[in-house]
Amino acid sequence: MGLPKINIMFQGLGASAFLRGARGAIALVLKEDNHDGTFTLYKPSDAPSGLSDANTKQIELAFMGAESTPSKIYLVIVKRDAAINDVLTELEKIRFDYLVYPEIAEDEKVNVATWIKSERKEGKMVKTVLPKHAADHEGVINFTTEEIKVGSVTYTTAEYCSRIAGIIAGTNPSISVTYQPLMEVESVKAMPKQELDQAIDKGEFVLFHDGEKVKVGRGVNSFVTATKDKGEDFKKIKVVEILDMWYSDIRRTLEDNYIGKYPNSYDNKVLLIMAIKAYNAGLETDALLDKGSEIGIDLDKQRNFLEGIGVDTSKMTEQQLKEANTRSKVFLRGKLRPLDAMEDIEITIGV
Repeated sequence: MGLPKINIMFQGLGASAFLRGARGAIALVLKEDNHDGTFTLYKPSDAPSGLSDANTKQIELAFMGAESTPSKIYLVIVKRDAAINDVLTELEKIRFDYLVYPEIAEDEKVNVATWIKSERKEGKMVKTVLPKHAADHEGVINFTTEEIKVGSVTYTTAEYCSRIAGIIAGTNPSISVTYQPLMEVESVKAMPKQELDQAIDKGEFVLFHDGEKVKVGRGVNSFVTATKDKGEDFKKIKVVEILDMWYSDIRRTLEDNYIGKYPNSYDNKVLLIMAIKAYNAGLETDALLDKGSEIGIDLDKQRNFLEGIGVDTSKMTEQQLKEANTRSKVFLRGKLRPLDAMEDIEITIGV
């Protein structure tokens, strides 16, 4: 029988995607010779003493953020010979939104991407920023820009992933990271516009110099293979943030306040539906969801369940079907539509 299950199903409908997400906690994995352990940082000065200059800089990069800084950073310090599976085991003990591992080895990227996919399937809506890794998944941001010059230092792609994670985590979900400026960066490896467009279409998160400053090309993740159930909108970091926030908030509320605490009556199902509607309304007010969100009893699943336990539903009215005893099961179905940011603007002027 196992633990009680909370299945919040999201399906893409046509060209639209829906759902809700974004918080801002980063898990930053750093290698040190003489340190290990996990620390919670709210500012760079919270870091333990004795870290290498390079690792201290990684913490500073992550905390630079965007319009705001990440809510916190879980600093995970591991020995230089730490196995990737041991690192991932340590990460399972903390709740974060974005994982970044600046010194990740080439053969470890697949392990991390696979772990992220697995965690998301289990309801932990984590994501990662990886250097040059085309995972084709909404939980993996594939950062590919090279030759990132900041003052007298030129960073590699991997070394600047902490900064990218901080930008994304520090961006309010009501806006996107598209065209977010990085004022500290003087230059990056130049790419013709056609190559930039092609890179973005391939799910690459890139930086470019617009002639005045360096900024983000477009806020996309590595997902490129759209399907009927997961459409084009899932390529956008902002949409996935809204998706993940909705899922995590609803799941946590159900686990903490509903499961095992109420009789499974029709009246209590209605109260739960009204609570979710109120939550959705708040997101609509905050311009995270488009107006018109829906949530209610899933009559098809309710009917299938009842038939499966020997209840004849052929003569039931819709209301009788809604009020039927479904033992410990609650079947809900809804519709959400996240609001993306203004990114593609066309203006036609007549003279």
